[in-house]
Amino acid sequence: MEKVTGIGGVFLRARDPDALARWYETHLGLETGLSVWSQPAGPTVFAPFRQESDYFPTRQQVMLNFRVGDMDAMVAQLQAAGIEVETRADWDAPDIGRFARIHDPEGNAIELWEPA
Repeated sequence: MEKVTGIGGVFLRARDPDALARWYETHLGLETGLSVWSQPAGPTVFAPFRQESDYFPTRQQVMLNFRVGDMDAMVAQLQAAGIEVETRADWDAPDIGRFARIHDPEGNAIELWEPA
């Protein structure tokens, strides 16, 4: 069976696409638009959740999860920019990694993951 080889793109609807693209570029370092983002090899998880799950907002059908190399540095950078960062000890797992949660200006939950 032929299999997909990775995520080919992420596309979001937004009230103000240009402002949202600038936010992702400024705070997470993502090149947006139609430029290609080549990322280093690393783990990727594809996991459907039950419709009733409260792991992320029920009004949101999809949640972005981005790998980070240094969670402490990323959290400090986001907080310095005035972005609220939620961390909870029960999200972290020694065999999986550390997690944090932020929201973009459109209210979408974004999970940050520092793999173990």
